[in-house]
Amino acid sequence: MPLSTDQKKRFRKIGHQLKCIVTIAEKGLTENVLAEIERALEDHELIKIKCNVLDRDEKVALLEAVRDETGAELAQVIGKVGLFYRPAKKQNPKLSNVTRFQEVL
Repeated sequence: MPLSTDQKKRFRKIGHQLKCIVTIAEKGLTENVLAEIERALEDHELIKIKCNVLDRDEKVALLEAVRDETGAELAQVIGKVGLFYRPAKKQNPKLSNVTRFQEVL
């Protein structure tokens, strides 16, 4: 389900407080990288992923591949960093960035 403009705005505000959880290097999306992204999305719901590649087209392709493989929505891209959101099946308020940073809004 695509994010609304209000949701994207809210997630971008929260995203300023976050650090990159996963870095994708030249090897691309390996099985282990995808497993870590899945774990991070399930725990935190809103995460930053850094693509450490030089080619702009390759960066865009990697971010789209993450979106397609995980089912997460891409809320924002700045430089080499993408902000992804996917609601957790069972939300943990202590880990979820969406609930932890609610007071930022």
